Amino acid sequence: MTTGFDAAGRRVLVVCALGGFTTLLDNSVLNIAVPALRGSLHADATQVQWMVAGYSLAFGLALIPGGRLGDVRGRRPFFLAGMAIFTVGAALAGSSPHPWALVAARLLQGLGGGLVNSQMIGTMQDTFTGHARTRALGLYAVTGGVAGGLGPPLGGAVIAAFGPDTGWRLVLLLAVPCGLVTLALAARHLPPARARAGSPDLDVVGLLLMGGLTLSLMLPFVQPSTGAAGLLWIPVVGALAVSFLLWQHHYARSGRRPLVHPALARSAPFAAGTVVAMGHFGSGLAFSLVLVMFLQEGLGLPALVAAAVTLPSALAMVVTSALAWRAARRFGRYAVSVGLALSAGFMLVSGLVGLLAPRPHLPVLLALCGMCAGAASGLVISPLQASVLQHAPAEAAGVAGSILQMSQRIAAAVCISAMSGIYLYGSASGASGHRPAYWHAVLTCAGVAAFALLVSLLGPHGRPERPSPGARTVAETPAGQASGT
Repeated sequence: MTTGFDAAGRRVLVVCALGGFTTLLDNSVLNIAVPALRGSLHADATQVQWMVAGYSLAFGLALIPGGRLGDVRGRRPFFLAGMAIFTVGAALAGSSPHPWALVAARLLQGLGGGLVNSQMIGTMQDTFTGHARTRALGLYAVTGGVAGGLGPPLGGAVIAAFGPDTGWRLVLLLAVPCGLVTLALAARHLPPARARAGSPDLDVVGLLLMGGLTLSLMLPFVQPSTGAAGLLWIPVVGALAVSFLLWQHHYARSGRRPLVHPALARSAPFAAGTVVAMGHFGSGLAFSLVLVMFLQEGLGLPALVAAAVTLPSALAMVVTSALAWRAARRFGRYAVSVGLALSAGFMLVSGLVGLLAPRPHLPVLLALCGMCAGAASGLVISPLQASVLQHAPAEAAGVAGSILQMSQRIAAAVCISAMSGIYLYGSASGASGHRPAYWHAVLTCAGVAAFALLVSLLGPHGRPERPSPGARTVAETPAGQASGT
């Protein structure tokens, strides 16, 4: 699968893929373990919400600071530190004696996972260029699809084999050996930190303001407020956003380098591509969640059967993610638009199937729709990431990748909260309400994906940023060049 990269590039890609697999597998297996751990620890709904969503909150908070630190200090030490924090958090999570102890361990894991992932995108930006970068991001996306597809059936099998009280702990401890292997390979194969001339400029005030803005954007969706209390976050978000923009302008005028690189701040293609990525990522995750809710709550399927219905989607995404670089090389940016159009279309078909198809045929038909939607999503992920990140200069690769990931996390929090709310509100009327509720939620997901398609077609498309002198890249071999097979 790594044909077309030299030996150093293959080693870097393996380490990044393992880092992504480890952090994503942990997140996917937790969902299937929630009922078991909730009963074992006697956790209430608020504690369960923090166990599931607190990880994403901490993950998002760590992305921008991690990307900036990697840009100015080198990525290897922060990759190692993040993976060590994540692994310790996994060990604490699996041995937690109390629900809030598990919440604290998940927050620690989220911080470590965010620090690791902010280095992975930057490392691939540093190491690969051209179509090699698109291929590398595609293979990285494959690991995400494998982790997402493997997690639920693996977690269900462990719980079934060892019982709920022991099973959920073993499920959470799966991340420990994966983390240790990744640490050992990263220490050996990641490129050493490059020395930087002069004193690196961290923009501490910018980091603090961005952290506060990220927290204020995501926290209302992690811990939803009712009534007027939820509206109090709007002026907080506005004040922090204005303060951050003013500070960045002041910092740049003083001759220093602000947190958001000027090339990113003035790049309309980077902004448009980030919006497209937010729409695609948020709608895809929300669609997957609503489908699982419909399968278990609407159709009454056991967790393992529901996981089997969603498995074809993950496998299809793995296959098309591995091949997406070929479509991107042949069709350019239009490959992303085609993938977005197919994704929105198959979401609509899935909603109509859920609304109209005979009940005995629903699992098979929904699995087929999910498989097609997953295949379409795989065509989008790596070409979209590569097209967005090509507008980032090499010295801001970490921050650019972190901004992209953080934006996707925020979109996921908003979409998951909104779509699950649509489904739960619509299905509250009883058994007859589940089908219409699924249709309305999926229709909304398709609308978000259609908006991303519109921005992809009509948004600005500029020239990529030129690499900085001395930037380290791994050139493609003839097998991976545009003129090759």
